[in-house]
Amino acid sequence: MKLHEYQTMELFERYGIPVLPFYVIREPGEIREVKKPVVLKSQVLVGGRGKAGGIKFAKNRESAIRKAREIFDLRIKDLETKEILVREEADILKEYYLGFTVDRENKCLTMIVSAEGGVEIEDVAEKNPEKIYKLKVDPFLGLRLYQGRELAKSIGLKGKDIITFASIAQELYKVVKNVDAELCEINPLAITPNGLLALDAKLNIDDNSAFRHKEYRADVELNPIERKARDYGLAYVDLEGDIGVIGCGAGLVMASLDTLKLFGGKAANFLDVGGGANEENTKQALEVISLRKGIKSVFINIFGGITRCDEIAKGIVEFGPKVPLSIRMMGTNERDGKRILEERGYHVFDSMEEAAKKSIELARGVKE
Repeated sequence: MKLHEYQTMELFERYGIPVLPFYVIREPGEIREVKKPVVLKSQVLVGGRGKAGGIKFAKNRESAIRKAREIFDLRIKDLETKEILVREEADILKEYYLGFTVDRENKCLTMIVSAEGGVEIEDVAEKNPEKIYKLKVDPFLGLRLYQGRELAKSIGLKGKDIITFASIAQELYKVVKNVDAELCEINPLAITPNGLLALDAKLNIDDNSAFRHKEYRADVELNPIERKARDYGLAYVDLEGDIGVIGCGAGLVMASLDTLKLFGGKAANFLDVGGGANEENTKQALEVISLRKGIKSVFINIFGGITRCDEIAKGIVEFGPKVPLSIRMMGTNERDGKRILEERGYHVFDSMEEAAKKSIELARGVKE
C-alpha cells in the first residue's frame, strides 16, 4: 500500500524529521499567496511524475494557478491528478539519499545511504555501486545514533550535519517500524542554508498490515489495470519495462523478472495467477496485460503442480493475444498444453532461460 508524498511528509512532521512547510490543493483556486518561488507536485502513486510534467515551478500566484491547472489536466500513467502538494522551492546545496527497505534474506531492515541523491537509487547501484552504503539493522537493538553518525561520515557529511543526519535516520527507522513499511526513502535529503531537509519521500506499507492502518486504506489509489486485476483476484504490480510477465506463484514470477533482467530485458509488470490457475484465470490475466500500454511481448512462465498446463494453454488460445508470446511450460499435462499451443504456432519452451531470451527477442522485433 503506497502512501502519497504529502501523507509521508505528514508522518515525517509528527516524528520531527525536518521538512519545508507545505499544503495540499484539490483545485487551482486554492493556491495561497506566493511570497517566494514554489514547487507544485502532482500526488499520484506512480513514478516518473517529473518527466510526465507533474512537477512544475512558479514565481507568483497567477503562474502557480496556471501551472496547477495544467497539472490537474494531466493523466500520468493513466492516473488523473486529484491533489497537488505545494511548498516553497528549496535552495539546495547538496543532495543525499536515505532509505530503509526490508531485507528478507537477512530478516531485518537495511538502511541505505548515498551521496548521490536526487536520482533513482537503482541507477546509482548499477552505475556507481561503490557510492552506496548499507547497514543491516539489528531488529532487537534498533538503529543506534552512533551507526547513523558513521554512515553520515561515510557519505561526506561534516560537523553538525552528521548529528542531524543520525537523528533523522533514527526517526525514519521509527516511522518504518511503526507503520509496517516495506520501503521508506527520502530522496533527496538535501543540505540547504537551513540545514538538512527531507524534500521528497516515498513510503510503502506492507499490505498484510493494512488492518492496522485503516486511516490510509481509503486513500489507496489504483490505476485501471490494478483495479481490474484486483477485481479478478490477481496479484499485479505495474513496472517500467516493455515485456509483460505472467506466472503461477509469486516466487516463479519473481524468478521470471530476474531472468529477464539477466538477459537484458525489462519487465512491464508482475502478475501472479496463483496455484491452481485455470482457463478462465488465464484469460483474465491476459486481459489485464492487454490493458497495459507499451507491452511488446509477453513472457508466460508455468510450472504445473495443481495447475494444469492444458487449461493454461486453452486460456491462451481462447483469448488470442495481440502481442507475441513466449511460453515456458512444465508440469501437469504439459504434453497436452504444449501440443495445443504448438499447433497454433506459439513459441513454447522447457527452459525458463530460453523462454525469457525469446520474449526479449520478440520485444525487440527480431525475426527468427
